[in-house]
Amino acid sequence: MHKILIMTPLNFKEIITAFMVLFAVIDIVGNIPIVIDLRKKVGHIQSGKASLIAGLIMIVFLFLGKSILNLIGIDVNSFAVAGAFILFFIALEMILGITLYKQEETNPLTASVFPLAFPLMAGPGSLTTLLSLRAEFRVENIIVAILLNVIVIFIVLKTSKKIERFLGANGISIIRKVFGVVLLAIAVKLFTENIKILFD
Repeated sequence: MHKILIMTPLNFKEIITAFMVLFAVIDIVGNIPIVIDLRKKVGHIQSGKASLIAGLIMIVFLFLGKSILNLIGIDVNSFAVAGAFILFFIALEMILGITLYKQEETNPLTASVFPLAFPLMAGPGSLTTLLSLRAEFRVENIIVAILLNVIVIFIVLKTSKKIERFLGANGISIIRKVFGVVLLAIAVKLFTENIKILFD
């Protein structure tokens, strides 16, 4: 009974790495202009609701995503390689300032959920990233990284106007490019490590 209660100590290196990867993919700071635009269109955004829903979607997908893959006969390593390609293209968007996918229309009635929580924060990129991370990191460390990102998302949403004024357009652009380079390096690492396993 006592053994069941003993929790595995968290790996802070894994938490920090997973946090940085998710932070880069979600790119909440880089999406501040979109958040500002949403506020202008709908008048008010429920920051807490948007953050919690995004976190919930990510945690649920972290647990169910692998089962779904097993159901259709795809292993996590193969998915991780696919995820590396998605991260690669997201990184290119951030570094080069280009858009490779079409933004969805905004619905004023559900702006806090669509498109803010999904697909802007908990979108295809972040969901794919979660399963890619699961191929290498322990689940508990990824969950902590998700929760930390949810806190950051909430703070950024609450203070988006002040952050935009403080950083300015150039500051936000620089942050996007820096995290783009980090994400590109992570995509390459993710690809090389998982492709080796597939060919072993």
